[in-house]
Amino acid sequence: MEKLINTKSKEYDLEERIFRFVERLLVFIKKIKKDNINQDIINQLTRAATSVGANYFEANASSSRKDFRNKIYISKKEINETKYWLRVLSVYNDILKEETMVFWKEAHELHLIFQKITSTLDKNKN
Repeated sequence: MEKLINTKSKEYDLEERIFRFVERLLVFIKKIKKDNINQDIINQLTRAATSVGANYFEANASSSRKDFRNKIYISKKEINETKYWLRVLSVYNDILKEETMVFWKEAHELHLIFQKITSTLDKNKN
């Protein structure tokens, strides 16, 4: 599978950064004790986090500037929702607070990146 991944510089590759974030998050989620409340939180968190990457990948394949901006905006909304569910998870599972904070910080950085992209697109509309 690794050979199928783009070999360009990973340091500034946002697609790769998002994919690795989701990959690490899913591994983390898999280890969480499942109960009725955790399961609901995990389901919401998984949907939001995986949607970020899916929409960003779609944005990069978009056919117009408007479509690109729309997909980036959706990615921004989904990463915000991911931050929310990480916060809920850490409140409900106090022992996970430290680990969820690491994911929350990365999600926040991604949110700032998406915010900058949408702001730049809006500013350069003309």
